[in-house]
Amino acid sequence: MGREDGIKRFDEDDGQSNYKTESCKAVADEYIEREIMNLLIDLILYKPKAYRHLLYNLLNQQVVNLEGLFWKSLFVFLLLDAYRIVFLNWSEEGWGLSMSFSTLILRCGKMLMDLLFGNFMFLCSLLLATKFILGASAGVSWYKDILLAIFITSYFNIFLIAMMVWEFPSSVLFIIDIFVLSSNTVALKVITESSISKCIGACFCAHAVKFLVRSVPSIICQNHRDNSASLLPNDF
Repeated sequence: MGREDGIKRFDEDDGQSNYKTESCKAVADEYIEREIMNLLIDLILYKPKAYRHLLYNLLNQQVVNLEGLFWKSLFVFLLLDAYRIVFLNWSEEGWGLSMSFSTLILRCGKMLMDLLFGNFMFLCSLLLATKFILGASAGVSWYKDILLAIFITSYFNIFLIAMMVWEFPSSVLFIIDIFVLSSNTVALKVITESSISKCIGACFCAHAVKFLVRSVPSIICQNHRDNSASLLPNDF
């Protein structure tokens, strides 16, 4: 299913901006005639037809510059994820004026590595899962459509901004991750037209790889620090 598959077209005969089917002339996309608030509500409710309207009608190369939108969406996606990493690091290890400059550099380097390498592995895992789990294989432009859909449908990360104003426990991040995973799953189902179970498996694998890439080094370092501290002589 592509962006220019011809199943919907603009009806110029009656002067109305309705997308209609070629066969029966019925309105193919009901969101053309509805308020944007209805679309937002249905997106939050994970309705596939709302995601289909977003990904195929609103994000149409005849309406927007998809190339520019792709890089802008990637920037926002990384920016919100960077804030998530900083918030987690601050809540777990804390930041203070007593922190040495070398420690600050190491932490910033680790967070940058988590951001870039973690998301690189996430996107690679997602594309591989799309190919092997969903059995989908297409050109570069089709994979870019998938990545753009993932960036756009990670909109639940916008709730991270609220954590700048109000205090929330770090467990809220887990809830946001569940919402993002669910939204990505529906988007992948709409793009690939695969079964929901396969789409859940593909998205879960990609998010799991991202979690492991970020968590395993921290666990190893923590165990190393604990072992080093246990080998130090105790002064009585």
